Amino acid sequence: MKSKILLFVFLLSCHFSFSAEYYVAPNGNDSNNGTIKNPVATINKAQQLASSGDTVYIRGGVYKLKEEQIAQYHRIWAYVTKLDKDGISYLAYKNETPVFNFEKIKPENLRVIAFFISGNNITVKGIEVTGVQVTIKDHTQSECFEIQGSNNTLEQLKMHDGMAIGVYITKGSNNLILNCDAYRNWDSVSENGKGGNTDGFGCHAPAGNKNNIFRGCRAWFNSDDGFDLINSAEPVLIDHCWAFYNGYTVDFKKRADGNGFKCGGYAGTPLEHLPNPIPRNTIQFCLAVGNKQAGFYSNHHLNGSNWYNNTAYHNRINYDMLNRKAVKPVEYLEDTQGWSHVLANNLGYGATGAELNNINKSACTLKNNYFDLSLTITATDFLSLDETFLTASRQADGSLPETSFLRLNPSSNLIDAGIDIGFPFKGKSPDLGCFESEK
Repeated sequence: MKSKILLFVFLLSCHFSFSAEYYVAPNGNDSNNGTIKNPVATINKAQQLASSGDTVYIRGGVYKLKEEQIAQYHRIWAYVTKLDKDGISYLAYKNETPVFNFEKIKPENLRVIAFFISGNNITVKGIEVTGVQVTIKDHTQSECFEIQGSNNTLEQLKMHDGMAIGVYITKGSNNLILNCDAYRNWDSVSENGKGGNTDGFGCHAPAGNKNNIFRGCRAWFNSDDGFDLINSAEPVLIDHCWAFYNGYTVDFKKRADGNGFKCGGYAGTPLEHLPNPIPRNTIQFCLAVGNKQAGFYSNHHLNGSNWYNNTAYHNRINYDMLNRKAVKPVEYLEDTQGWSHVLANNLGYGATGAELNNINKSACTLKNNYFDLSLTITATDFLSLDETFLTASRQADGSLPETSFLRLNPSSNLIDAGIDIGFPFKGKSPDLGCFESEK
Protein backbone atom coordinates (compact mmCIF):
# COMPACT_ATOMS: atom_id res chain seq x y z
CA MET A 1 0.00 0.00 0.00
CA LYS A 2 2.82 2.37 0.95
CA SER A 3 4.55 1.76 -2.37
CA LYS A 4 1.34 2.57 -4.26
CA ILE A 5 1.00 5.85 -2.40
CA LEU A 6 4.61 6.78 -3.16
CA LEU A 7 4.08 5.92 -6.82
CA PHE A 8 0.96 8.11 -6.94
CA VAL A 9 2.80 11.04 -5.34
CA PHE A 10 5.68 10.61 -7.78
CA LEU A 11 3.39 10.55 -10.80
CA LEU A 12 1.47 13.57 -9.49
CA SER A 13 4.69 15.54 -9.00
CA CYS A 14 5.83 14.59 -12.48
CA HIS A 15 2.56 15.84 -13.93
CA PHE A 16 2.88 19.24 -12.31
CA SER A 17 6.57 19.52 -13.08
CA PHE A 18 5.71 19.77 -16.75
CA SER A 19 3.46 22.83 -16.27
CA ALA A 20 5.29 26.00 -17.21
CA GLU A 21 4.69 29.74 -17.00
CA TYR A 22 5.36 32.28 -19.71
CA TYR A 23 5.09 36.04 -19.66
CA VAL A 24 3.99 38.69 -22.13
CA ALA A 25 4.68 42.39 -21.53
CA PRO A 26 4.36 45.67 -23.46
CA ASN A 27 8.14 46.05 -23.31
CA GLY A 28 8.77 42.42 -24.23
CA ASN A 29 10.52 41.05 -27.29
CA ASP A 30 9.49 38.00 -29.27
CA SER A 31 13.12 36.88 -29.44
CA ASN A 32 13.05 36.42 -25.65
CA ASN A 33 12.38 33.11 -23.91
CA GLY A 34 9.21 34.30 -22.14
CA THR A 35 10.37 34.28 -18.53
CA ILE A 36 9.20 36.95 -16.14
CA LYS A 37 12.52 38.75 -16.58
CA ASN A 38 12.61 38.21 -20.35
CA PRO A 39 8.99 38.41 -21.51
CA VAL A 40 7.82 38.14 -25.08
CA ALA A 41 5.85 40.91 -26.79
CA THR A 42 2.87 39.03 -28.21
CA ILE A 43 0.41 36.35 -27.20
CA ASN A 44 1.02 34.67 -30.54
CA LYS A 45 4.65 34.12 -29.57
CA ALA A 46 3.73 32.98 -26.05
CA GLN A 47 1.44 30.35 -27.55
CA GLN A 48 4.32 29.03 -29.67
CA LEU A 49 6.39 28.54 -26.52
CA ALA A 50 3.62 27.09 -24.33
CA SER A 51 2.08 23.63 -24.21
CA SER A 52 -1.18 22.24 -22.88
CA GLY A 53 -1.40 22.84 -19.14
CA ASP A 54 0.83 25.90 -19.22
CA THR A 55 -0.11 29.41 -18.15
CA VAL A 56 0.71 32.61 -19.98
CA TYR A 57 0.69 35.65 -17.71
CA ILE A 58 0.02 38.98 -19.41
CA ARG A 59 1.55 41.99 -17.72
CA GLY A 60 -0.35 45.23 -17.39
CA GLY A 61 -0.05 48.19 -19.73
CA VAL A 62 -1.10 49.10 -23.25
CA TYR A 63 -0.30 46.79 -26.17
CA LYS A 64 -0.51 48.76 -29.43
CA LEU A 65 -1.03 46.12 -32.07
CA LYS A 66 0.39 46.53 -35.58
CA GLU A 67 -0.66 44.99 -38.87
CA GLU A 68 2.60 43.06 -39.15
CA GLN A 69 1.50 41.19 -36.02
CA ILE A 70 -1.54 39.65 -37.74
CA ALA A 71 -1.22 35.90 -37.22
CA GLN A 72 -3.14 34.73 -40.30
CA TYR A 73 -4.97 36.01 -43.35
CA HIS A 74 -7.73 33.60 -44.33
CA ARG A 75 -10.20 34.40 -47.10
CA ILE A 76 -12.10 37.49 -45.90
CA TRP A 77 -10.65 37.47 -42.36
CA ALA A 78 -7.58 38.82 -40.66
CA TYR A 79 -6.91 36.88 -37.44
CA VAL A 80 -4.69 39.11 -35.36
CA THR A 81 -4.19 36.73 -32.43
CA LYS A 82 -4.98 33.10 -33.21
CA LEU A 83 -5.32 30.70 -30.29
CA ASP A 84 -5.34 27.21 -31.79
CA LYS A 85 -3.26 25.26 -29.26
CA ASP A 86 -5.36 23.42 -26.66
CA GLY A 87 -5.25 23.69 -22.90
CA ILE A 88 -3.40 26.96 -22.32
CA SER A 89 -4.52 29.68 -19.89
CA TYR A 90 -3.93 33.35 -20.73
CA LEU A 91 -4.32 35.36 -17.54
CA ALA A 92 -3.80 38.99 -16.61
CA TYR A 93 -0.95 39.20 -14.15
CA LYS A 94 -2.16 39.71 -10.58
CA ASN A 95 -3.46 43.24 -9.90
CA GLU A 96 -2.49 44.42 -13.40
CA THR A 97 -4.66 45.33 -16.41
CA PRO A 98 -3.44 44.53 -19.92
CA VAL A 99 -5.14 46.65 -22.61
CA PHE A 100 -4.88 45.54 -26.24
CA ASN A 101 -5.43 48.44 -28.63
CA PHE A 102 -6.28 47.47 -32.21
CA GLU A 103 -6.96 50.93 -33.65
CA LYS A 104 -3.96 50.75 -36.01
CA ILE A 105 -4.99 47.41 -37.54
CA LYS A 106 -6.94 48.27 -40.69
CA PRO A 107 -6.33 45.63 -43.36
CA GLU A 108 -8.13 46.74 -46.48
CA ASN A 109 -11.35 44.86 -47.30
CA LEU A 110 -10.90 42.27 -44.55
CA ARG A 111 -12.86 41.49 -41.41
CA VAL A 112 -10.72 41.99 -38.33
CA ILE A 113 -10.86 39.26 -35.68
CA ALA A 114 -8.82 40.47 -32.72
CA PHE A 115 -8.72 37.06 -30.97
CA PHE A 116 -9.68 33.93 -32.91
CA ILE A 117 -10.07 30.92 -30.62
CA SER A 118 -10.21 27.65 -32.53
CA GLY A 119 -8.51 25.59 -29.82
CA ASN A 120 -10.15 23.81 -26.90
CA ASN A 121 -9.88 24.08 -23.11
CA ILE A 122 -8.48 27.59 -23.33
CA THR A 123 -9.00 30.27 -20.67
CA VAL A 124 -8.60 34.00 -21.30
CA LYS A 125 -9.07 36.17 -18.22
CA GLY A 126 -8.73 39.77 -17.14
CA ILE A 127 -7.75 41.64 -20.30
CA GLU A 128 -9.25 44.59 -22.17
CA VAL A 129 -9.71 44.87 -25.93
CA THR A 130 -10.32 48.26 -27.49
CA GLY A 131 -10.32 50.00 -30.85
CA VAL A 132 -11.10 47.03 -33.12
CA GLN A 133 -11.75 48.45 -36.59
CA VAL A 134 -14.01 47.92 -39.60
CA THR A 135 -12.64 48.70 -43.06
CA ILE A 136 -15.36 47.35 -45.37
CA LYS A 137 -18.11 49.74 -46.41
CA ASP A 138 -20.83 47.26 -47.35
CA HIS A 139 -22.30 44.47 -45.17
CA THR A 140 -19.63 43.18 -42.78
CA GLN A 141 -18.52 42.85 -39.17
CA SER A 142 -15.41 42.62 -37.02
CA GLU A 143 -15.08 40.79 -33.70
CA CYS A 144 -13.08 41.17 -30.51
CA PHE A 145 -13.32 37.43 -29.76
CA GLU A 146 -14.57 34.72 -32.10
CA ILE A 147 -14.87 31.19 -30.72
CA GLN A 148 -14.79 28.07 -32.87
CA GLY A 149 -13.51 25.66 -30.23
CA SER A 150 -15.01 23.88 -27.23
CA ASN A 151 -14.68 23.97 -23.45
CA ASN A 152 -13.24 27.48 -23.47
CA THR A 153 -13.75 30.13 -20.79
CA LEU A 154 -13.60 33.88 -21.33
CA GLU A 155 -13.70 35.63 -17.98
CA GLN A 156 -13.58 39.22 -16.75
CA LEU A 157 -12.90 40.66 -20.20
CA LYS A 158 -13.72 44.21 -21.26
CA MET A 159 -14.37 44.87 -24.95
CA HIS A 160 -15.06 48.52 -25.62
CA ASP A 161 -14.76 51.65 -27.70
CA GLY A 162 -14.39 49.92 -31.03
CA MET A 163 -16.43 48.87 -34.03
CA ALA A 164 -16.61 45.15 -33.31
CA ILE A 165 -18.84 42.57 -31.69
CA GLY A 166 -17.61 41.67 -28.21
CA VAL A 167 -17.85 37.86 -28.20
CA TYR A 168 -19.08 35.86 -31.19
CA ILE A 169 -19.52 32.07 -30.91
CA THR A 170 -19.86 30.38 -34.29
CA LYS A 171 -18.78 26.83 -33.44
CA GLY A 172 -18.02 24.68 -30.42
CA SER A 173 -19.68 23.37 -27.28
CA ASN A 174 -19.44 24.01 -23.53
CA ASN A 175 -18.06 27.52 -23.88
CA LEU A 176 -18.58 29.80 -20.88
CA ILE A 177 -18.53 33.59 -21.19
CA LEU A 178 -18.32 34.75 -17.59
CA ASN A 179 -18.47 38.23 -16.05
CA CYS A 180 -17.49 40.06 -19.24
CA ASP A 181 -18.43 43.58 -20.39
CA ALA A 182 -18.99 44.78 -23.97
CA TYR A 183 -19.72 48.48 -24.31
CA ARG A 184 -19.53 51.58 -26.50
CA ASN A 185 -19.02 49.60 -29.70
CA TRP A 186 -20.33 51.13 -32.93
CA ASP A 187 -19.43 50.31 -36.51
CA SER A 188 -19.46 53.79 -38.02
CA VAL A 189 -17.93 52.65 -41.33
CA SER A 190 -20.04 49.97 -43.02
CA GLU A 191 -23.53 50.45 -44.44
CA ASN A 192 -23.52 54.22 -43.87
CA GLY A 193 -22.60 53.91 -40.22
CA LYS A 194 -25.82 52.31 -39.04
CA GLY A 195 -23.91 49.81 -36.90
CA GLY A 196 -26.25 46.94 -37.71
CA ASN A 197 -23.93 44.05 -36.86
CA THR A 198 -22.27 45.34 -33.71
CA ASP A 199 -23.76 43.33 -30.86
CA GLY A 200 -22.30 42.95 -27.42
CA PHE A 201 -22.47 39.14 -27.36
CA GLY A 202 -23.70 36.54 -29.84
CA CYS A 203 -23.99 32.79 -30.24
CA HIS A 204 -24.80 31.41 -33.68
CA ALA A 205 -23.51 27.84 -33.47
CA PRO A 206 -24.62 25.01 -35.79
CA ALA A 207 -26.31 21.74 -34.84
CA GLY A 208 -24.39 19.63 -32.37
CA ASN A 209 -22.63 22.60 -30.78
CA LYS A 210 -24.28 22.60 -27.36
CA ASN A 211 -24.20 24.06 -23.88
CA ASN A 212 -22.84 27.53 -24.61
CA ILE A 213 -23.47 29.92 -21.72
CA PHE A 214 -23.31 33.66 -21.09
CA ARG A 215 -23.27 34.37 -17.36
CA GLY A 216 -22.81 37.59 -15.40
CA CYS A 217 -22.13 39.67 -18.53
CA ARG A 218 -23.10 43.28 -19.31
CA ALA A 219 -23.70 44.87 -22.71
CA TRP A 220 -24.38 48.59 -23.16
CA PHE A 221 -24.21 51.24 -25.85
CA ASN A 222 -23.61 48.65 -28.57
CA SER A 223 -25.02 49.95 -31.84
CA ASP A 224 -27.05 46.81 -32.58
CA ASP A 225 -28.22 44.39 -29.86
CA GLY A 226 -26.88 43.54 -26.43
CA PHE A 227 -27.19 39.75 -26.80
CA ASP A 228 -28.10 38.05 -30.09
CA LEU A 229 -28.93 34.35 -30.65
CA ILE A 230 -30.17 34.53 -34.23
CA ASN A 231 -29.43 31.39 -36.28
CA SER A 232 -28.35 29.31 -33.30
CA ALA A 233 -29.19 25.66 -33.97
CA GLU A 234 -28.81 24.60 -30.34
CA PRO A 235 -30.19 26.00 -27.06
CA VAL A 236 -28.20 28.78 -25.41
CA LEU A 237 -28.37 29.87 -21.78
CA ILE A 238 -28.17 33.56 -20.83
CA ASP A 239 -27.98 33.77 -17.05
CA HIS A 240 -27.74 36.80 -14.73
CA CYS A 241 -26.78 39.21 -17.53
CA TRP A 242 -27.57 42.90 -18.04
CA ALA A 243 -28.29 44.73 -21.31
CA PHE A 244 -28.93 48.45 -21.44
CA TYR A 245 -28.91 51.38 -23.89
CA ASN A 246 -28.24 49.16 -26.90
CA GLY A 247 -29.16 50.58 -30.29
CA TYR A 248 -27.82 53.99 -29.29
CA THR A 249 -24.58 55.88 -29.40
CA VAL A 250 -23.32 57.31 -26.12
CA ASP A 251 -25.20 60.54 -26.83
CA PHE A 252 -28.38 58.53 -27.47
CA LYS A 253 -28.49 58.89 -31.23
CA LYS A 254 -30.46 55.99 -32.69
CA ARG A 255 -28.52 53.36 -34.60
CA ALA A 256 -29.51 49.78 -35.43
CA ASP A 257 -31.95 47.27 -33.90
CA GLY A 258 -31.37 47.99 -30.23
CA ASN A 259 -32.81 44.97 -28.44
CA GLY A 260 -31.44 44.02 -25.06
CA PHE A 261 -31.81 40.25 -25.50
CA LYS A 262 -32.63 39.04 -29.04
CA CYS A 263 -33.20 35.36 -28.48
CA GLY A 264 -33.86 33.38 -31.62
CA GLY A 265 -35.01 33.57 -35.21
CA TYR A 266 -33.60 32.47 -38.56
CA ALA A 267 -34.37 35.44 -40.80
CA GLY A 268 -34.70 34.14 -44.38
CA THR A 269 -32.98 30.78 -43.89
CA PRO A 270 -34.54 28.28 -46.35
CA LEU A 271 -36.93 25.76 -44.82
CA GLU A 272 -34.71 22.80 -45.64
CA HIS A 273 -31.78 24.39 -43.79
CA LEU A 274 -33.61 25.08 -40.52
CA PRO A 275 -32.44 23.09 -37.47
CA ASN A 276 -34.51 20.10 -36.41
CA PRO A 277 -35.64 20.46 -33.73
CA ILE A 278 -35.81 24.22 -33.33
CA PRO A 279 -34.07 25.00 -30.02
CA ARG A 280 -35.60 26.60 -26.93
CA ASN A 281 -33.29 29.21 -25.47
CA THR A 282 -33.32 30.08 -21.78
CA ILE A 283 -33.01 33.63 -20.44
CA GLN A 284 -33.04 33.82 -16.66
CA PHE A 285 -32.38 36.40 -13.95
CA CYS A 286 -31.48 39.00 -16.57
CA LEU A 287 -31.98 42.77 -16.60
CA ALA A 288 -32.89 44.93 -19.61
CA VAL A 289 -32.98 48.72 -19.27
CA GLY A 290 -33.47 51.57 -21.73
CA ASN A 291 -32.83 49.65 -24.92
CA LYS A 292 -33.96 51.31 -28.13
CA GLN A 293 -36.39 48.53 -29.05
CA ALA A 294 -37.31 45.54 -26.87
CA GLY A 295 -35.81 44.52 -23.58
CA PHE A 296 -36.53 40.82 -24.20
CA TYR A 297 -37.32 39.78 -27.77
CA SER A 298 -38.15 36.42 -29.36
CA ASN A 299 -37.19 37.76 -32.83
CA HIS A 300 -39.53 35.76 -35.10
CA HIS A 301 -38.40 32.49 -33.50
CA LEU A 302 -39.93 29.21 -34.66
CA ASN A 303 -40.35 27.89 -31.14
CA GLY A 304 -40.94 29.21 -27.68
CA SER A 305 -38.18 30.00 -25.21
CA ASN A 306 -37.90 29.95 -21.43
CA TRP A 307 -37.98 33.33 -19.66
CA TYR A 308 -37.48 33.09 -15.90
CA ASN A 309 -37.22 35.86 -13.29
CA ASN A 310 -36.19 38.66 -15.60
CA THR A 311 -36.63 42.41 -15.06
CA ALA A 312 -37.33 44.94 -17.82
CA TYR A 313 -37.43 48.70 -17.30
CA HIS A 314 -37.87 51.66 -19.61
CA ASN A 315 -37.38 49.82 -22.91
CA ARG A 316 -39.65 50.75 -25.81
CA ILE A 317 -41.25 47.32 -25.40
CA ASN A 318 -40.32 45.46 -22.26
CA TYR A 319 -41.29 41.97 -23.49
CA ASP A 320 -41.88 41.16 -27.18
CA MET A 321 -42.63 37.48 -27.83
CA LEU A 322 -43.00 37.66 -31.64
CA ASN A 323 -42.77 34.26 -33.34
CA ARG A 324 -43.30 32.78 -36.77
CA LYS A 325 -46.12 30.34 -37.42
CA ALA A 326 -44.58 26.91 -37.97
CA VAL A 327 -41.77 24.93 -39.57
CA LYS A 328 -43.83 24.43 -42.72
CA PRO A 329 -43.76 25.81 -46.25
CA VAL A 330 -44.77 29.48 -46.37
CA GLU A 331 -45.62 29.55 -42.63
CA TYR A 332 -41.95 29.49 -41.60
CA LEU A 333 -41.73 33.06 -42.94
CA GLU A 334 -45.02 34.35 -41.54
CA ASP A 335 -45.04 36.25 -38.26
CA THR A 336 -47.52 35.49 -35.53
CA GLN A 337 -48.12 36.13 -31.87
CA GLY A 338 -45.75 34.27 -29.59
CA TRP A 339 -46.55 30.65 -28.79
CA SER A 340 -45.00 27.88 -26.65
CA HIS A 341 -43.08 30.35 -24.49
CA VAL A 342 -42.71 29.62 -20.80
CA LEU A 343 -42.64 32.84 -18.75
CA ALA A 344 -42.41 32.75 -14.96
CA ASN A 345 -41.77 35.38 -12.28
CA ASN A 346 -40.91 38.12 -14.77
CA LEU A 347 -41.16 41.79 -13.84
CA GLY A 348 -41.49 44.93 -15.93
CA TYR A 349 -42.07 48.60 -15.33
CA GLY A 350 -42.00 51.88 -17.19
CA ALA A 351 -41.93 50.78 -20.84
CA THR A 352 -42.04 53.80 -23.12
CA GLY A 353 -44.23 51.96 -25.64
CA ALA A 354 -45.72 48.69 -24.39
CA GLU A 355 -45.09 46.36 -21.48
CA LEU A 356 -45.96 43.16 -23.37
CA ASN A 357 -46.39 42.65 -27.09
CA ASN A 358 -47.00 39.90 -29.64
CA ILE A 359 -48.04 37.03 -27.40
CA ASN A 360 -50.81 34.45 -27.59
CA LYS A 361 -51.27 33.89 -23.88
CA SER A 362 -53.43 30.81 -24.35
CA ALA A 363 -50.63 29.14 -26.33
CA CYS A 364 -47.95 29.89 -23.71
CA THR A 365 -47.25 28.77 -20.16
CA LEU A 366 -47.49 31.81 -17.89
CA LYS A 367 -46.72 31.63 -14.18
CA ASN A 368 -46.84 34.58 -11.81
CA ASN A 369 -45.60 37.25 -14.18
CA TYR A 370 -46.36 40.87 -13.40
CA PHE A 371 -48.75 41.01 -16.35
CA ASP A 372 -50.66 37.95 -15.02
CA LEU A 373 -51.24 39.25 -11.52
CA SER A 374 -53.53 41.95 -10.17
CA LEU A 375 -50.68 44.22 -9.14
CA THR A 376 -50.20 47.95 -9.44
CA ILE A 377 -46.50 48.72 -9.87
CA THR A 378 -45.09 52.16 -9.07
CA ALA A 379 -41.67 53.68 -8.51
CA THR A 380 -42.11 53.15 -4.78
CA ASP A 381 -41.85 49.38 -5.30
CA PHE A 382 -38.12 49.85 -5.88
CA LEU A 383 -35.30 50.99 -3.64
CA SER A 384 -33.79 53.00 -6.51
CA LEU A 385 -34.35 53.90 -10.15
CA ASP A 386 -30.93 55.51 -10.47
CA GLU A 387 -29.55 54.11 -13.73
CA THR A 388 -26.00 55.23 -13.00
CA PHE A 389 -25.71 52.09 -10.88
CA LEU A 390 -25.76 50.01 -14.07
CA THR A 391 -22.13 50.84 -14.83
CA ALA A 392 -20.87 50.52 -11.27
CA SER A 393 -17.62 48.67 -10.74
CA ARG A 394 -17.79 44.92 -10.50
CA GLN A 395 -17.06 43.11 -7.28
CA ALA A 396 -13.56 41.85 -6.50
CA ASP A 397 -14.32 38.39 -7.89
CA GLY A 398 -15.64 39.89 -11.14
CA SER A 399 -19.31 39.33 -10.38
CA LEU A 400 -21.96 41.96 -11.08
CA PRO A 401 -22.13 44.98 -8.78
CA GLU A 402 -24.46 44.88 -5.79
CA THR A 403 -26.56 48.05 -5.88
CA SER A 404 -30.04 49.19 -4.90
CA PHE A 405 -31.13 49.74 -8.52
CA LEU A 406 -34.47 48.04 -9.26
CA ARG A 407 -34.22 45.99 -6.10
CA LEU A 408 -37.53 45.67 -4.34
CA ASN A 409 -38.56 47.88 -1.46
CA PRO A 410 -39.27 45.73 1.63
CA SER A 411 -42.84 47.03 1.59
CA SER A 412 -43.47 46.03 -2.04
CA ASN A 413 -46.16 43.48 -2.82
CA LEU A 414 -43.86 42.13 -5.55
CA ILE A 415 -41.91 40.34 -2.82
CA ASP A 416 -42.97 36.68 -2.51
CA ALA A 417 -45.29 37.17 -5.49
CA GLY A 418 -43.54 34.55 -7.61
CA ILE A 419 -43.82 30.79 -7.82
CA ASP A 420 -41.22 28.12 -7.04
CA ILE A 421 -39.69 26.99 -10.35
CA GLY A 422 -36.66 25.26 -8.90
CA PHE A 423 -34.25 28.09 -8.13
CA PRO A 424 -33.16 29.05 -4.59
CA PHE A 425 -35.18 31.82 -2.95
CA LYS A 426 -35.76 33.44 0.44
CA GLY A 427 -39.05 33.79 2.24
CA LYS A 428 -42.33 32.06 1.45
CA SER A 429 -42.00 32.29 -2.34
CA PRO A 430 -39.64 33.79 -4.93
CA ASP A 431 -39.86 37.49 -5.67
CA LEU A 432 -40.71 38.80 -9.10
CA GLY A 433 -37.79 39.88 -11.25
CA CYS A 434 -34.07 39.24 -11.33
CA PHE A 435 -33.19 40.42 -7.81
CA GLU A 436 -34.25 38.35 -4.81
CA SER A 437 -34.64 40.58 -1.77
CA GLU A 438 -33.12 39.96 1.64
CA LYS A 439 -35.85 38.82 4.01
